[in-house]
Amino acid sequence: MPDRSTLLRVEHLRKVYGSSTGDVEAIRDISFSMDAGQLVCIVGPSGCGKTTLLKCLAGLLRPTGGVVEMDGSPVTGPSPAMAVVFQEYGRSLFPWLTVRGNVELPLRHQKLTRAERHTLVADALAAVGLAPVAGSHPWQLSGGMQQRVAIARAIAYQPEVLIMDEPFAAVDAQTRADLEDLVRELHVSRGISVLFVTHDIDESVYLGQRVLVLSQSPTWVQEDLAIDLPPARDQITTRALPRFTELRTHVYDQIQRAKRGQVGSPPAAP
Repeated sequence: MPDRSTLLRVEHLRKVYGSSTGDVEAIRDISFSMDAGQLVCIVGPSGCGKTTLLKCLAGLLRPTGGVVEMDGSPVTGPSPAMAVVFQEYGRSLFPWLTVRGNVELPLRHQKLTRAERHTLVADALAAVGLAPVAGSHPWQLSGGMQQRVAIARAIAYQPEVLIMDEPFAAVDAQTRADLEDLVRELHVSRGISVLFVTHDIDESVYLGQRVLVLSQSPTWVQEDLAIDLPPARDQITTRALPRFTELRTHVYDQIQRAKRGQVGSPPAAP
């Protein structure tokens, strides 16, 4: 019986892609759980199946085997308890809609009054600092601001879990730092559970309460690392801490070992 605090439970998840040249095993055996209110980062070698994993968790891709449960119920399709922010934010926004219109769009499929929708949209735009440009179109905004639109759209939906797939990979370093701090602020102020996939090791340590290190493909969870940094973090002080350096060095070493095949095997399924 899962613990009541467990929000997301994954047990022995497996994904195999079939093709004309034979089956390709992308995910071999992934198991982990996530409690309500946690911010968990996922890192791993390039091509290890991080995006495939997220699509399985979000119900966008059917796994070959294993269990994904949200609030104790199996995830068999897109879950209303989850919202996803993708890396290619520009392709997820509709250029003919205003910022306000893009954020409101998913809410039109919910049983909400117009006033309720407008309240949620205004709150989400204010939370990400976009209230002054609510009437603008995405193509009039910078890349970082477009990604803020995508984040606002996700939090306006009021998800239990916010899934983010390398969302800051396409922005510059300064904008990335600002967006990292935005995610941390939203996580703390709104109590949103966040599952954040990144290829940036420093980002995973800075953001996460836990870091799941994935193996090389076919994938399994090589390590579930608790990040014992102070809860209050900032880009200068936190990254200058000796413990930050120790943690990012450890994660880097784990990924390099995975690339070289210097790790064991996943635990056998029962």
